[in-house]
Amino acid sequence: MSKVPFGPTYDEMLHPEKIEPAVRGKALKKLHEDELDPINLFNITWKDADNQVRKIVLPPALTGIDANIVVLLGCGFPSGSHKVGPAYSTLIEGLVDGEITPEHTILGPSTGNFGIGTAYISNLLGLKAVVIMPDNMSKERYERIQKYGGELELTPGSESDVILTLERTHEMMKNPKNKALAQFELMANYRFHRHVTGGSAIEAVKGIGNGRIAGFTSAPGSAGTLAAGDQIKAAFPEAKVAALEPYECSTLANGGRGQHRIEGIGDKMCTLIHNVLATDFLILIEDEETVQGLKVFHDGTELLLKMGVDPELAKILTYAVGPSGICNIIGAIKLAKYMRFGPGDNVVTIATDGFDRYDSVLEDLNRRYLELTDTVLSRWTKDIFIDATEEHVYDVRRAAAKERLFKQKESDWLKFGYTQEYLDSMKDQGFWDAEYAKVELYNAKIAAQRSE
Repeated sequence: MSKVPFGPTYDEMLHPEKIEPAVRGKALKKLHEDELDPINLFNITWKDADNQVRKIVLPPALTGIDANIVVLLGCGFPSGSHKVGPAYSTLIEGLVDGEITPEHTILGPSTGNFGIGTAYISNLLGLKAVVIMPDNMSKERYERIQKYGGELELTPGSESDVILTLERTHEMMKNPKNKALAQFELMANYRFHRHVTGGSAIEAVKGIGNGRIAGFTSAPGSAGTLAAGDQIKAAFPEAKVAALEPYECSTLANGGRGQHRIEGIGDKMCTLIHNVLATDFLILIEDEETVQGLKVFHDGTELLLKMGVDPELAKILTYAVGPSGICNIIGAIKLAKYMRFGPGDNVVTIATDGFDRYDSVLEDLNRRYLELTDTVLSRWTKDIFIDATEEHVYDVRRAAAKERLFKQKESDWLKFGYTQEYLDSMKDQGFWDAEYAKVELYNAKIAAQRSE
């Protein structure tokens, strides 16, 4: 155990100012000088060098609404995505509990960013990693995983076939030398996002609008990020949480199945760690709009400036938002319109990663369209953002809707060995609060192991 370089506690990830100043200073220096130095574990936080949450606020000129859309930026995390947070949390909990040792091979089922995070954190901790992911993702994701020393185990399909990665992982788990960071089912993922992402979201709106959060949107993926909604609701009980799905694969909304291209979103299941009690709405987003929106942000700077977008914000948009972030932004606009949020109201969402892993996605888009003039980009901007409709918003606050989601979860997880009793226990908010309370236990365990 002493050979493993332990990193931050949950509290230190939420409040990096609590990290010993010399360690914090060294970590910030190495973030850009040597990303493979283990000291970068102490850069796993939503906050910048000034301990301010990395965020942008989208103006009405771009969103077409009076409410503020506050976007937390994940591209500032080590490796370029906030997924290193749950990857680290699941690994460190396993290490302090003795469930994982340096002799184990770490398995990371993923469609991309969690896999990158698994490879990256395993590298920093001196562990071998194998990432199980679909064989039709962007080449940049595969390259990043291999850059960090991770091996690839590819399954058939695309973003819509994430369930196959889970099945392959459970098969590989029959080898006792393998330990899985099963992001879809391990509560460390839930704990990281409820504590660190949720707490950061609450801090992010201080001084913006009325200082409260009216809504929070996130595409489920593993549903880890949605756990931030639990913390937001604890602080602002009136807040509404919306889970976003691809229109082309609307499993939670209506049992739909199909292929889609919003990289970073897993589907065709209700993940084990998804607390459906805290989800108020399901909103469907068309996959083509997320790629078109990526084109607008990355290549439409002059257009955005003409619309009145601040030059510094327009510059940030060129690199700080990937397709799943576009999806989350569209969902935030739709939620704000549906709920009639007005001036002073804040809707918070997440940009999981930046543009650095999506060049090939835009190359594909450029091949598919005969022309991409400013007129085309202007029309896309209006259609996707400013004129986003309230269509395909599903209210799941009623008991019948919750029960339908619980049935989906049973269908997905009983076959993986979870009992009906365990799944039924998730129908009580007390289950989730008890899981969250373990943050304090792991804070103490991590600090104790680190001091040895």
